[in-house]
Parts: sequence; C-alpha cells; structure tokens
Amino acid sequence: MKVVILAGGMGTRLAEETEVRPKPMVEIGGQPILWHIMKHYASFGHSEFLVALGYKGEFIKRFFVDYSTMSGSMTVCLSDGSVTRLDESQDDWTVHLIDTGQDTNTGGRVGRLAPWLRDETFMLTYGDGVANVDLHDLLRFHRGHGKLVTMSAVHPPSRFGGLRFDEAGFAQFTEKPQMGEGWINGGFMVVEPQVLDYIEGDATSFEADTLERVADEGQLVAYAHEDFWQCMDTLRDVRYLRSVWESGIAPWVTW
Repeated sequence: MKVVILAGGMGTRLAEETEVRPKPMVEIGGQPILWHIMKHYASFGHSEFLVALGYKGEFIKRFFVDYSTMSGSMTVCLSDGSVTRLDESQDDWTVHLIDTGQDTNTGGRVGRLAPWLRDETFMLTYGDGVANVDLHDLLRFHRGHGKLVTMSAVHPPSRFGGLRFDEAGFAQFTEKPQMGEGWINGGFMVVEPQVLDYIEGDATSFEADTLERVADEGQLVAYAHEDFWQCMDTLRDVRYLRSVWESGIAPWVTW
C-alpha cells in the first residue's frame, strides 16, 4: 500500500531549525524524523512512499540520493569513477519525491499526487510526528467500517510537565503526560481514492476543507490510539524527542 507523507510545510514555529532545513529533516538520533516515520511504516510492510515536497524540498531529495549511494560498503574504481556496492541496503523502499509547490496547502499537495493514487486505498500522514500506531489494526479498522477516511485520534501531549505530590506535600515532576481530555487528529490515516475528488485545488486544506466535508457526509471515522504519539512543532518538542531516543526506549521504534 502506498504511503503519502506531507513534507512541504515551512515549519515556522520551529524557526530555530527550519531556517536551514525543512522540518521533516530535523534529526532525532542522527536521522531525520522523516526517516523514523518511514521506518515505522516499513516495519508493517508498507515500503512505497510518496513524499509531497515544498519548502526546501531539495534537502529531502539530497538525503535520499545520498542515502541510496552512500550507505553500506562499496568499491570505487578511481580510473573511471565507477562505484560498485558490496551489499544491499537494509531498507528496501521505493521513494517518490514529488514537488508539490512552495505555497500549496495540505489538500492541494494530496491533490497533486492524484496520478499515483487513483487506483487503490492509500495511507497518509504528516512528516513531523511519530507514534507507535498498530498499522495492521488501523487498516483492519478502516476496512471494517467501509468509510472514505479513517483518522488516528490521539490525546495531545501536555505542554508542561505534570506534578505529583502526596498528603505531606512532597512533590515530584512527571514528564509531559498525555492529556486525558480531548482528542485531536494524529495523522496516520487510511484514505480511499474517491477523496481526491473532494480536493478543489492548491489552496484546499486537507483538514479544514476535505476532512470536514467528508465528516459532514458521514464518511470519516476515528481510530482511537491511546498509546504514544508526539508531534514536533517546537524546539521543546525536538528536545523531548531527542531525550526519549537517547533513553534507549523510544516507543515509536517498531523496527
């Protein structure tokens, strides 16, 4: 099943990092968050990706060109410049890097990918969030409900650390608990190709226009994901994700 990853936004709330690179290329543990997302999908058998590029898309293109040519062992013949790879890449992915415009909105980016998506159900997510969503279960849920879109619903993480204290007042801080109230769109969607007909042009917002229209027609269902999910909107989020990775028990690592 093809996986669409929206990776074209400017990431203005993360300007400290995105002035020099697109947000999906901000690194966690030495690899861009985009790579972490793709590793998660590939661990469930989904290894054909359409990455919708926009702002600084050349950085993402360069990463994958270098990734395919520079990983593993190789022999270089200096007389003619030929390069022979001595082992196969650990990641058997097909990655389509599609320019979808600098200022195109999220729905417009999906719409520009229509020629690759018309024939079958596809998955869709954002290039700035990780989770341990069970993609097999998500797909079963989608097929069992027979609607146009299944969205993973998640609890937003707290902006602040929690505080726990006993009757005597002795306090301890807890790290960014998931909020028990409310649900938001966590990405990790399954989409039927008919949804492409709901996208009118580059200015279409997938969230505010397409999904709301689909919901109004009773064609949107929510898959409740109660476990780990974290977006990367701010420098605080980046630091948190890096600290979780460095702990050696990153919940989103399913590979």
